[in-house]
Amino acid sequence: MAMMRLRREDPRLVGSFRLHRRLGAGGMGVVYLGSDRRGQRVALKVIRPDLAEDQEFRSRFAREVSAARRIRGGCTARLVAAGLEADRPWFATQYVPGPSLHDKVAEEGPLAAVEVASIGAALSEGLVAVHEAGVVHRDLKPSNILLSPKGPRIIDFGIAWATGASTLTHVGTAVGSPGFLAPEQVRGAAVTPATDVFSLGATLAYAAMADSPFGHGSSEVMLYRVVHEEAQLHGVHDALAPLISACLAKDPEERPSTLQLSMRLKEIAAREAQGLHDGRPPVQRSAQEADRPTGRLDGPYTEQHTRRAEGPSSAARPQQGRRPAPSRSGAPRTGGSRPQRSTTGSGKRPGATNGRPGTRSGARTTSAGRRPANPRLLRQRLVVFVVVTLLVALGIAAAQGCQGPARGLGGSEQPSRAPQAQEQIQEQVRAEPR
Repeated sequence: MAMMRLRREDPRLVGSFRLHRRLGAGGMGVVYLGSDRRGQRVALKVIRPDLAEDQEFRSRFAREVSAARRIRGGCTARLVAAGLEADRPWFATQYVPGPSLHDKVAEEGPLAAVEVASIGAALSEGLVAVHEAGVVHRDLKPSNILLSPKGPRIIDFGIAWATGASTLTHVGTAVGSPGFLAPEQVRGAAVTPATDVFSLGATLAYAAMADSPFGHGSSEVMLYRVVHEEAQLHGVHDALAPLISACLAKDPEERPSTLQLSMRLKEIAAREAQGLHDGRPPVQRSAQEADRPTGRLDGPYTEQHTRRAEGPSSAARPQQGRRPAPSRSGAPRTGGSRPQRSTTGSGKRPGATNGRPGTRSGARTTSAGRRPANPRLLRQRLVVFVVVTLLVALGIAAAQGCQGPARGLGGSEQPSRAPQAQEQIQEQVRAEPR
């Protein structure tokens, strides 16, 4: 929060607090940075002199300070002290370090959907505590929301009225900021918790678009648009647009409650955060993926993704949680459970890696580290097996043929008849007369 030096007309001591710097000025008075005797820093607002002279304002201010003391919750700046009987009434709240939502958007531009939803969920939860105390803030806007290191904080309850109080001063002027006021505030009707829901919707729209949902112009023009024209939410994220549109309904009865709003925004914030998480590459890479070219998201390919990468356009848009398909001009594709088909006349095997080191030609490595079956390689192995089997069978048959005369049909050896024939011839020769 920007700080300025104290001016000559500024007080140096208010109550028990010493003032050090100016934090800003608004429709009710000036806000100072102060500290007590123990060194606790506070944001102290001193009411304008003309409002201090209004007895009706003083009485209302006293009632609302009493109601603000009952607010409990971590999303608001706690009320520390107040001076209701001083010449210029004042009140001090806990000092919250950090820029306002208005300043952050002005410097950095529109916030991401997850940031808007997270801030809105915390603010909705804070408003639940505010409304349970019977208080309506009435002036919720980007400059009244501080982004502290511990989360967003709602500040400036200086014009907060009790539930059901009128929204107009005795002179008929609406109290609040044009563009963030609810239609019932402009009309002078009673304020309700739904009034803060409308202002929160306009605030979240500003955070998402870096612009007011009712445009720009004079106070009269802005107030007319709030009552009679619909909010422009063309730049709001699709996940948030329906919910913010419901918050900006003209009829208070059609707006969601702060509790419903808090629960719904938490769901959107969790879903948007999960989407961002799924889109990030893992920090560590496995040993099997260590040889992949750098500059690509890690993670296993799916068959659907592989088919899309083999299509006419290899620059297909990646889906959430999947790795984008590499371009044809880059490193060769690896992985996938579906083998590539050979191209006629290409002279390459299906799935060749174009000389990729550490990989055998014709083999593709899947995300699980296994090589898919190569049809051509299987055929070659089958032919070799058949040929070897036939050769072995022919060799066995030839060996059996060479020993055939000495063996019977059953393979058993038969006794030779040559010795018997020789003995018969010799007996005939001896029997012949000499």
